Amino acid sequence: MTRSIRIGLQLQPQQQPDYGVIRDTVLRAEDAGADIVFNWDHFYPLYGDPDGAHFECWTMLGAWAEQTERVEIGALVTGGGYRNPDLLADMARTVDHISGGRLILGIGSGWFEKDYDEYGYEFGTKGSRLDLLAEYLPRITSRLGKLNPQPTRHIPLLIGGGGPKKTLPLVAKYADIWHSFGEFETHTEKSKILEARCTDVGRSPSEIERSTSWPGLEHAAAYVDEGISLFTVGIGGPDYDLAPLIEAIGWRDENSPPPLSGLA
Repeated sequence: MTRSIRIGLQLQPQQQPDYGVIRDTVLRAEDAGADIVFNWDHFYPLYGDPDGAHFECWTMLGAWAEQTERVEIGALVTGGGYRNPDLLADMARTVDHISGGRLILGIGSGWFEKDYDEYGYEFGTKGSRLDLLAEYLPRITSRLGKLNPQPTRHIPLLIGGGGPKKTLPLVAKYADIWHSFGEFETHTEKSKILEARCTDVGRSPSEIERSTSWPGLEHAAAYVDEGISLFTVGIGGPDYDLAPLIEAIGWRDENSPPPLSGLA
């Protein structure tokens, strides 16, 4: 399966107390030609002032669903243990409808201990958080099938992470998009493991879109050769300088084949 190259923005909702700036940045990204605008699901900043300004993920996605027209939206990624999974499925279905079918449901096991401690969630261990994600994913998919009205489309499920024993089997079974973290060599190694896990569950690896952070102009082509088609540029507040996003979009446009036309 050959996929078009897509460029996303991860607009990190931190260190900017004026939500209007975030709102306007989403519009600037859409106008610039971004394919997706993500936020993240944390409750405190990950860098800079640890107690600085920060906004919540899913209420923000509802607002983005109304204000945008073309871009897909989602979280990169939702903390798997922060919400009842049936409720999360209902939230996703609702944002899907508000947006006219443009939501990507990104999810991972969670890792930032301060989020858990401050909001009263059990942090547990990396293994226990992954076990919880494994319990929640079938509940999410089951609830999506029961909701009335149904989602406007099959909501793409993005799973972030690369653990070979627990995460990648979940990716192989459930994901439409796999977002990998780490260096190029790490991605290629785990991509081969994912292919094997797909074989285990009788699924073609080509069904899963490969995603990672934007590696820069000099490295992007090598990632595409390894099967990655979705790159995300992470930009934090307070200023939200979109220059790196503009650069990535320009590279996409120069390296994507023109659309076919005139076919019967």
